[in-house]
Amino acid sequence: MPAITLTDVVKTYPPREKGAAPLTAVDGVSLEIAEGEIFGIIGYSGAGKSTLVRLVNALEPTTSGRIEIDGREITGLRERELRGVRAGIGMIFQQFNLFSSKTVWGNVEFPLKAAGVPKAEHQRRISDLLHFVGLGDKAHARPDQLSGGQKQRVGIARALATNPGILLADEATSALDPETTSEVLALLKRVNAELGITIVVITHEMDVIKSIADRVAVMDSGRVVETGPTFEVFSDPQQASTKRFVSTVISGTPHGDELEALRARHDGTLVSVRIAEGGVDQRDVFALLARHGLSFEIVFGGVNDIQGRTFGTLTLAVIGDAEAVREAVAELGDNATELPESGPAAPTTTATTTEGR
Repeated sequence: MPAITLTDVVKTYPPREKGAAPLTAVDGVSLEIAEGEIFGIIGYSGAGKSTLVRLVNALEPTTSGRIEIDGREITGLRERELRGVRAGIGMIFQQFNLFSSKTVWGNVEFPLKAAGVPKAEHQRRISDLLHFVGLGDKAHARPDQLSGGQKQRVGIARALATNPGILLADEATSALDPETTSEVLALLKRVNAELGITIVVITHEMDVIKSIADRVAVMDSGRVVETGPTFEVFSDPQQASTKRFVSTVISGTPHGDELEALRARHDGTLVSVRIAEGGVDQRDVFALLARHGLSFEIVFGGVNDIQGRTFGTLTLAVIGDAEAVREAVAELGDNATELPESGPAAPTTTATTTEGR
């Protein structure tokens, strides 16, 4: 049974000005998020992803459509019933949302009090959580004495206090530096692996999705425009908005000014080669060029690792007999393209093809 199921979910707000059209923030979204997976939802500002989170944790009602949590439909439930649903969903936030007047201990204790957990259980539960997130020595510190990463660890401990089955992380690393982001993402992976909690990561940062998500949905203008396993979406993006996101962390084939700059700096023929798991790898390409008596240097692109699977695009400046270059490119087949002498390169072809996205 999926942990979260959304079926044709719509959220519309009244018009901001008289005579204006209503604002549709979420427009016909259907998703299934499996129990125990880390699922990413990515989109630019205004794409509707944060609104979608508020619908999932029942902080706002849907306009239409169905939302099910662990097989139970929550659309239409009364507020009293929704409180029980929310108790099973933990939240962590971009700005931490800690109580500045409370200690670390008091912040983690707050949801236990709100949920009516017997006080006798507080000591063990809070101590266990603070040690789990690496803050066993910060129990009596206040938020203003903590770094950003430590504050987010408190936020994670607090979100786990009531033993939720689902954890929603809304831009949870956006206020952190890269090193601290990596530490927080590693902690979320531990939460998922060791506690079995389903995690939904909402972000505009493709690097975060690349690092942590099993699957991803891309939102644009309130709609989910693409969804699939993270590796497939990165290696073979189908929609324009997805390609823009992927290009922020993955170097593809150079074009336009980039291509002309490479031509000005490097001799030889520029050849773009796709490196793919199950296809050609770098050793295959380099050995083939050597057999044809060609020398080369890598001038653009790179090979990426996503959860142990590799893909990428390398642009090589290949030096040698022109006929030998053509023969080598032909031997590589669809995996290689000789870039045009001038003007933009042909659209990037990707390393793999996928279905169902």
